[in-house]
Amino acid sequence: MTTGPGAAPEPSAGAAVPGPDGRARCPWGTTAEDYAAYHDTEWGRPVHGDDALYERLCLEGFQSGLSWLTILRKREAFRAAFADFRIAAVARFTEDDERRLLADSGIVRNRAKIGAALGNARVAAAWEPGELDRLVWSYAPDPAARPAPRTTAEVPGSTPESAALAKELKRRGFRFVGPTTVYALMQACGLVDDHLADCWCRGSAAG
Repeated sequence: MTTGPGAAPEPSAGAAVPGPDGRARCPWGTTAEDYAAYHDTEWGRPVHGDDALYERLCLEGFQSGLSWLTILRKREAFRAAFADFRIAAVARFTEDDERRLLADSGIVRNRAKIGAALGNARVAAAWEPGELDRLVWSYAPDPAARPAPRTTAEVPGSTPESAALAKELKRRGFRFVGPTTVYALMQACGLVDDHLADCWCRGSAAG
């Protein structure tokens, strides 16, 4: 069940929870300061740009099987290691770079995930500018198609749209892009608004 960034920090079936400032938030957004900041200022807000979406897709892939908090706290190290996730730069990474990444304790040193990040950059580097952005956003569902979830139990882990986008990305050569990972991307980048109905951020991400 995807209840928050990535494949859910600490799964909960609860409704929105008041924070220290009195504002109601999605439950995961109250469990750590890092989560609160991410929840309030980033998660669910529209993200555009090939490099920006490539970064989010990479980080969601690295998160698989781990806590999103781990990835969030390593994000700056990831950016330094992956040339700020500039597709053109990462696509030029060599075997020496791959060895460097596997030895970098600041990131998640998983050979398959690192290999997918590099391979996906090489695929995307051959596309037209804006093509990744257009592709991803073409799968954004009608916001009126699903009512606002009132509890995290009502938030899906994947959807027909995320399954279709994952299938298309795989067809084009991307790896580590299953329906759950792709749905987490859709949540994080504002293609869907999964802030709970009573969360103060609900609707603030539209745009």
